[in-house]
Amino acid sequence: MAVSSSFFTSSLQGSMVAPKTLKCYREYMGSPSNLSCRQSGYIKSMYLTHSRILPSGKLSKRKQTDRVSPKDRIQCSAVQVENAPSFSVGKKFQLDDVIEAQQFDRDILGAIFDVAREMEKIEKNSPGSQILKGYLMATLFYEPSTRTRLSFESAMKRLGGEVLTTENAREFSSAAKGETLEDTIRTIEGYSDIIVMRHFESGAAKRAAVTAGIPIINAGDGPGQHPTQALLDVYTIEREVGKLDGIKVGLVGDLANGRTVRSLAYLLAKYQDVKIYFVSPDVVKMKDDIKNYLTSKGVEWEESADLMEVASKCDVVYQTRIQKERFGERIDQYEVARGKYIVDQNVLDVMQKHAVVMHPLPRLDEITVDVDGDPRAAYFRQAKNGLYIRMALLKLLLVGW
Repeated sequence: MAVSSSFFTSSLQGSMVAPKTLKCYREYMGSPSNLSCRQSGYIKSMYLTHSRILPSGKLSKRKQTDRVSPKDRIQCSAVQVENAPSFSVGKKFQLDDVIEAQQFDRDILGAIFDVAREMEKIEKNSPGSQILKGYLMATLFYEPSTRTRLSFESAMKRLGGEVLTTENAREFSSAAKGETLEDTIRTIEGYSDIIVMRHFESGAAKRAAVTAGIPIINAGDGPGQHPTQALLDVYTIEREVGKLDGIKVGLVGDLANGRTVRSLAYLLAKYQDVKIYFVSPDVVKMKDDIKNYLTSKGVEWEESADLMEVASKCDVVYQTRIQKERFGERIDQYEVARGKYIVDQNVLDVMQKHAVVMHPLPRLDEITVDVDGDPRAAYFRQAKNGLYIRMALLKLLLVGW
């Protein structure tokens, strides 16, 4: 479950550190120790017995084993930290789970990218890292995956951790017997320290996060979101283009079902003077919720049917596959959408010299192979960056900053 990036516990001993001075007290209320912090006329509460924060006032999932007596009441005050960005406060990572792109603010994104750069050094120079020695990661994939699953498993092993994996859990796990997702998660958390899950239903990752007492990473939930892909995409844009403010990005292809472009749009909205172009067949246009979100954040966007014109203006052409598996029995609509927009040499010819072509992969025929040799083809570098971002996330979620 998402946690505000500017408010979190730094330890399990009842201490609270935040960017502003807080007056804190711990009370016994016939339930686990509850820390309430009053700041500027409002109250925030979190349970000290476990670092996870639950929506709607739910108790920590560790509450059954924690008891506090009335004498345990203490008075505490936090130390004011001047000009400290939220990510530097305390050692614990601000998020308990990675579920959706909206969880991240600009400061956290920059800090994660710094850690990712450190992970790149580890991967290149220190293959024997033991940062996550003794930790176990479970990968639970109900849909096919190559890059996401293998990059997570590689990330864990490169940091000294171990992996428990199941591929095609929809068919070869107890889900095939009718087991609920919640029961599966409760079982697997008993075997591991963190769960990376891909599911065919939008919202499944949130359900898992509410259930689990260990971190959950959303590795894609149907047509919903793919937050770690969005993180590596923004990281790639920064590395390739050299900036994130003031860029123009063309999102091309299956925008209705593409969880990658949805998550990327949320993250791009964190930056200044960004303009997004939506280029797609009519049957797979970007949904209104993303358009409305961008508008609410002051992000300029435009729909276009002309890929060549958009490509000539953009710093990034982000191509996506028309996802046949999302059409179900509407094969006629899939055939209408397929092949309408293709990045080829003609598109490269109108692109700016500094611009790049990106793709979350796998591709079919929406980027021709002759594009691969152009230095502006960034999609395989993009995939490699996924390793560094996922190494960073695993490190942060399991051991902190």
